[in-house]
Formats: sequence, C-alpha cells, structure tokens
Amino acid sequence: MSQVLQTVFAPVAAVAPDTKTRSSVLAILIVSVLFTLVYNLAFFRNIFDQYPLNANNAAFLTSLLLLLTSVNALVLGLILTKFTLKPVLMLIFPLAAGASYFMNNYNVIIDSVMIQNVIATDSRETADLFSVELLAYIGLLGILPAVIVYRLNLRCHPFRIELLQRLKFLGVLLVVIVANVMLMGGSYASFVREHKVLRYYANPLSLIYAAGLYVDEQLDSTASGPRAVIGGDARIPLSDHTRELVIMVVGEAARADHFSLNGYERETNPELARHDVVSYSNMYSCATSTALSLPCMFSQNGSEGFDVNEAKSEENLLDVLQHAGVNVLWRDNNSDSKGVAAGTEFQDFRSAEVNPVCDVECRDVGMLSGLEEYIASKPDSDIVIVLHQMGNHGPAYFKRYPKDFEIFTPVCETNQLEACSQQEIINAYDNAVLYTDHFLARVIEFLKPYDETFSTAMFYMGDHGESLGELGIYLHGLPYMIAPDSQKHVASVMWFGESFAPINEEGLRARKGASFSHDNYFNTVLGMLEIESTVYDRSKDILQAYSALATLAVKESAPATQFEL
Repeated sequence: MSQVLQTVFAPVAAVAPDTKTRSSVLAILIVSVLFTLVYNLAFFRNIFDQYPLNANNAAFLTSLLLLLTSVNALVLGLILTKFTLKPVLMLIFPLAAGASYFMNNYNVIIDSVMIQNVIATDSRETADLFSVELLAYIGLLGILPAVIVYRLNLRCHPFRIELLQRLKFLGVLLVVIVANVMLMGGSYASFVREHKVLRYYANPLSLIYAAGLYVDEQLDSTASGPRAVIGGDARIPLSDHTRELVIMVVGEAARADHFSLNGYERETNPELARHDVVSYSNMYSCATSTALSLPCMFSQNGSEGFDVNEAKSEENLLDVLQHAGVNVLWRDNNSDSKGVAAGTEFQDFRSAEVNPVCDVECRDVGMLSGLEEYIASKPDSDIVIVLHQMGNHGPAYFKRYPKDFEIFTPVCETNQLEACSQQEIINAYDNAVLYTDHFLARVIEFLKPYDETFSTAMFYMGDHGESLGELGIYLHGLPYMIAPDSQKHVASVMWFGESFAPINEEGLRARKGASFSHDNYFNTVLGMLEIESTVYDRSKDILQAYSALATLAVKESAPATQFEL
C-alpha cells in the first residue's frame, strides 16, 4: 500500500516547493479530484460489491464518480475561502487519511458516534490501533499533502472578482450535479433506497458532516451544571431483612453467539457451565459502542430516542441505588465509565500499581483484589460492585487473555485484522471469551462464601457485540439501524446464591431464550435489590415475571390463564 501511495504523490512532492496556482477555484477542483480518486478506496470497493464493473453498470459508475467529485468540490467551495483554504485543508488531509485507513482496513464508517468514540479513546486503546501502515497513511496521505497546501502560493483576485468567480464555479457544479442525477434518475433512486449505508463511506464528505453534527450535538448538550435528580424517593422496604451483595459485570464486545452457554459449538464457557447460571441467549444492546451503550444501560429512559447528552445531564441507576442507601463501587479495567460513575466511588484498575494481575496488560480478574476489605468496611446496607471489563476489546484480541487460555489456534497476533484469516481472528476472539468465562467463574466463587450473610448475585451484561470479518466488516460502532446482528446481539448471564429470594429459577430458565434488551437493565437491577421508587417499572424487570412471590400473588388473585410468563 505504501508503494502505491508513494507512486501517487512522488510527482506532486517533486514540484511542491514551487507549486503555484492562479485561483483558489483551481486548487479546490484539484483537491476534489484527489479526494475522489485516492481517499475513497473503501467507498468504491463497497460500490463495486453492489455494482460490478461491467457494461451494464458502466454508465452509472461513471456518473457516480463524477457526482462524488462534484459534491466534494461543492462542499469545499462553500467552506474554503482565501483565508480558510490552507488551514482547513491542512486539517482535513490528515483526518481524511486516518478515516481512509480505518475504512479501508476495518470497513468501518465515520459518523458522529464514531467521532465521539475516537475522542473517548484512551492511550491503551490507541496503542492497540497503532501500526506502521497507519503511519504511512498519515504521512503520505495526510502530512505530505498538508505540506504541499502550506507551500501553495495562491494569487487571489480582488474580492468582487473572486466572489463572482466562486459563484460561477458553484453554479456550474450545481448544474453538473442536477443534470447527472436527472440523467441517471432511476439508478440513483434505487441506489438511495437500497444502499443508504454506502454514502457513509464517502471521504471526506462523511467526515465533514459527522464532525459538524458532533459539534452541534456538543453545543446543544444540556450536561452542564448539576445533574437532575431521579429516584430521590428510592428506599429499601422494611420487610427486606436480608442484605444484598450484587456484583454487576459490564462486558466488552461480547457476542452472544460465541458463548457455548447459548449453543455455540465451541466450548467457550466450560467454567460457567459448572455453576448454576442462567444465560439469556436473546439479549440485545441499545447501541453498538461503549460510549453510548454504557450511559444507555444505566439510564431510566431506555434506547428509544436515547440521547447521550441528556443522559449525562441526569442521574442514573447507580445514583438511585445510592438514594436508597446502597453502597456502590465502580472498578474499571476498560477506558472509563463514560460518565456513568460520575456520582459514585470509582477505582481505576488499569495500572499495575493498583491491579495485582498484570502481564502484557492488566487483567480483569485483578479487579477482585481487595474487595473483601471493601465489603468489610460497609457493615450496613446492601452492596453493589460494578466491574467494567477489558473483555474482548478489539482489534488486538490476542492481548485480551493470558497465554494459558490460548486454546483455539492459530490466532491473529496483530491489530491489522485484514492481514489475518477470518478463522485466526475468530480463534483469538474465542480465547478472549474463554478468559471472560474464567473471570466470571471467579466472581461467582468470590461471592459464594458470602452467601451465609448476604443474598448474593452476579449480573453480567455485554455492552455491545463485535464484527469479526463477516461481510468484510470488523470491530463495532456502525449506526444501529444498519449494524449487523453481531454488533447488537450480546451475551448476558445471571447467577444467584442459595439465599437469594424471591427468585424462581425454574421460571427464569423457562424464559432464558425470551427477547430482552438493555432497556430491561435499569429496572431489573432495582428489582434485584428490592428497591421501591417511582422510577421503578415492574413491567421491564426481567426477574419479576419469575418471582416466587409474584407468582403466588397472581395465583391467589386471578386464574392462572391470566398470568403470562
């Protein structure tokens, strides 16, 4: 790839010191053609998958090439002036180069959510994405063109002439765009109706649009100032005489269809299978990225119409628990809580100074260290501990587990997934699932000795799924409406100690294949802790349908046919 890029830019670089143009319009046109031909490999690769290069599609593909170039030029013509042309292009080129790398290699798209994910990415995640090829893209497609732009000697006309020339240029582009679409109207109607997702690959158009949308979302954010209180009336009923100890594990990139508990042909859950757990095989996330899924999971509002900025402006599940007097602790071995633990005691376990189980990276199982002391320090009220896993965070799946867990081989031992076979990627991913299985079993083993003094439970929930090369797509973060099932169908497991009441485990198992989602999370946790509050919605509590007490109450008050599990 780097040789191709050098071939493209070598003649341009050679004349860069003396590059001159008489008009900003000419510079915009040249840049637009360059963006179309060099920075849109992923766009045309996906286009050719739907419209093979043959005589039948030749006219439409030629039209699409012209349309993309014209729209590039129109957008740049509207935002680039004598004063903004150099600084804006010097910014766009490196950003478009980075976008091109990730779209070419992982087939991801760039939208406002992806930009938010990038901004929320920490140094460890950045290191997982680093590669020599990425440097080549940034250097040859980003920095080199930016240097050339910087050295341009633009000879702009007086304002009136420059404005007239720019208006003529934009007018011609509009005529070309409209005529192009009208001549191929049927083809474009079909294209827009059936292949909407392909427009997200247009680079840098999608990048510019997503950046503008992200800025607008941040400006509209209502997250400044104190968070709105919710569940201030939350309380533990006087009838609850038993203290609860619940560990909530937030998984990372955990696909339900790669858990053997859910029927996966590989034995990826051998340790959990030895415990009395309930695995929900039909659980769906409310988003496809951690930055959205975490706030959504812990929000009272659910996924419909979810707005991350609104979620950050009000309290969440953890705050409601604390209003009821529950002791809450968040331990994190991932990037962070994405604002969820803003009002909660937070401990970062990504460092060997805190986490005692570290090799190439700090392991999830290290988050169990010292929890005995924490529990002993809370002699009153219920206790909820949240453990946020590193889990199956990609693309470096081979780093997510100790070598002792490398059972499925050969594995992909690079973050450049396109360099590996799909089976190698799956092997590395499944080994990471195997380690999550071990970690969850350790959580259960940690809880069991407390069963005499607490009602104990573990609730594991994946934040989102992961694409492993199906349809040429990797990682996660696609817009929910177009994301494949693999990015939304998540693993979820519950375990209850012997003294946990009022759980009817027979009922739980009978409906473990029922359809649930992150929308059930908020109310299910409140139900587990038996918390009473006006924000609690019994109908969304997974457990209440199986509660022995609820079943008894219904049997006493109505015919059995009126009670639906």
